[in-house]
Amino acid sequence: MTTRKWSNPEGYRYIAPYANAVLLRFLIRLFTGALGSTERRRRDQLDDAGRSVISNIEEGYTRPTTREYLRFLGYSQASLGEVKGLLRQARQDGILSSRPNSCLAEIGVDPREFKGKVGEVRGTEGEARGTNPLNTRLEILYPPLQSLRSSDLTFEMFLEVCNKTEYLFRLLVVALEQSVTKEDAMTPFERWRWN
Repeated sequence: MTTRKWSNPEGYRYIAPYANAVLLRFLIRLFTGALGSTERRRRDQLDDAGRSVISNIEEGYTRPTTREYLRFLGYSQASLGEVKGLLRQARQDGILSSRPNSCLAEIGVDPREFKGKVGEVRGTEGEARGTNPLNTRLEILYPPLQSLRSSDLTFEMFLEVCNKTEYLFRLLVVALEQSVTKEDAMTPFERWRWN
């Protein structure tokens, strides 16, 4: 018996934290795709942490209980914290530019518009350095990403996506924790009827 209710096994695609995490990963891949070979370890760490944010949402969503889903959301939040730390280090090391008050709106990206425009990978990765390293449907579904270059990105833009994603995670976790509390208060018969 499961305590989770979902009709679409890929319903995670429609939640705001997932859309923001996909956008963040896209920006990370754009940034790391332009890094030189001397930055291989940094590139791998950032790529892995960005991928982990997404993968844990996907895996957790399909878990049979809300408690397990919450645990995987916690893993995603931890990976998001790792991304933020790695981006801070890149800024401190002079690899990622910083321009106070720069924001995603300057490059035409609005995470609210991006929500729901998450596509599938349809091509191969690894285009020429400095160009879009992800040949994905995201470019088609969300035009501002088509001409975006690594040099357009700033630490502040990354931080904006990270902070918004973190906020959306907190909202989702609070809502899920309330449903777990409600479930805990039910009698076994009520839980059976709820499922």
